[in-house]
Amino acid sequence: MASLPEGIQLSKINPKYLHTNSTSHVWAFGAFAELIDNAYDPDVGASSLIIDMQEVGNMPCLIFLDNGAGMDKEKLIKMLSFGFCDKGIYNRRESHKPVGLYGNGFKSGSMRLGKDALVFSRCEKSACVGFLSQTYLEAIGADSIIVPILEYSLPDLKRNNNRQCHNNLEAILQYSEFKSEASLKAELNALKSSVTGTKIIIFNLHRLQSGKGELDFQSDRKDIRCPDPYMEDTTNFDNRPINDTPEYKISLRVYCSILYLRPRMKIIIRGHPVKSKYISKRLCQTEDSKYKPSWMKRNDKPIDIKIGFSCEKERKENYGLMLYHKNRLMRAYERVGYQRQANERGVGVIGVVELDFITPTHNKQDFNRDNHFNSIMAGLAGKLNAYWNSQKETQNIDVGKLPDWTWAQCDNCLMWRRLLPGTDGDSLPKQWFCRMNKDAQYNRCFEDEESDAPVDTPRRKRTNKKRNTEPLSEVR
Repeated sequence: MASLPEGIQLSKINPKYLHTNSTSHVWAFGAFAELIDNAYDPDVGASSLIIDMQEVGNMPCLIFLDNGAGMDKEKLIKMLSFGFCDKGIYNRRESHKPVGLYGNGFKSGSMRLGKDALVFSRCEKSACVGFLSQTYLEAIGADSIIVPILEYSLPDLKRNNNRQCHNNLEAILQYSEFKSEASLKAELNALKSSVTGTKIIIFNLHRLQSGKGELDFQSDRKDIRCPDPYMEDTTNFDNRPINDTPEYKISLRVYCSILYLRPRMKIIIRGHPVKSKYISKRLCQTEDSKYKPSWMKRNDKPIDIKIGFSCEKERKENYGLMLYHKNRLMRAYERVGYQRQANERGVGVIGVVELDFITPTHNKQDFNRDNHFNSIMAGLAGKLNAYWNSQKETQNIDVGKLPDWTWAQCDNCLMWRRLLPGTDGDSLPKQWFCRMNKDAQYNRCFEDEESDAPVDTPRRKRTNKKRNTEPLSEVR
């Protein structure tokens, strides 16, 4: 760190900012998403993330456990600080770009879910414990955020800088639910099973004004639910009433199933794997289209759009645009075009779009709604309307049919495989592996994933589509 010129003071961050910063997440699952992103992003590269509720010291706690690269002391300090983000170097990768952008996700996410977070991390050469705690800072009357950190060398877990670490250890043992150093080391030792990884324990969980816990761990022992959508979603154009709240807003399991456009990480909630939904591969009567606004530069790639009918048999109200940014969901089932009218036009149509060049909001639950975003939405509305008109013309309108193709994700390599025509997705076992694929070309984990390029579907013969029969300037 550069030395300060004499007489110039460092700016401080008041501990109250931890709460203030967390309020950007009105919705609790938005805070979960920040912590999930940290495990998913390429600097960590976890293939598995466990989310659970456990009682520690008779207190319900949230657990996030990944098998990623882990952190040394320097990286942990940056994660517990504000504005440090080294993920930009990964943006050059086409296959796996980071969602993280501002160096703020862990702080806003963890402090939204609870007042205190204890982080255990193990990398190849060292292991660390970090403590971000509003309870601790309030108790000592701190006027700036400080974070107790312990560092241990491997493999014997010998504490580094023993004398300097004394105050850090004392603070963690006094204000966390862990009352001995042996219990801290036990958590670090448990990370050996995955060689490297990180475990986050969040306690003093957020409560509603009534005193009731915000999260419901009782109604479904395989899920974490947020059953009290006590706020109206004013960011949604159609302002759905509370009693029409989509299931993904209430169920963490459902939300995680659509969180990533191309799911690449196994998420396990309360001991049960999430069955990821590759939305763009679960449509019928699918069409691939492109759209390029007039303000985009000549060398910029047009926006790829995949449009089709939903195959959801139970949740037929789930339709609209699925808007992603760098593979991560920003808006779900956004109604546009005909879908905003009080009739049946556009019902059941889903459009899947990835908008990497549009800036997301601070909480990564929406896009900045500037002129560029609005013009794109108007263009997408026109595409959706044109698709509906072409399907109506050929009498192909039907919701709830089987997808054009059935895809399955291997539980070993996590790659997706297109199954042979006629395969019933509902008949697949809970655990599925590449070797079960009857297509000999793609039944081994070392084979590359099949291209998602459009192909003729086995269930219908394609017809010439009517293109853009309505002006793209139509308002959503």
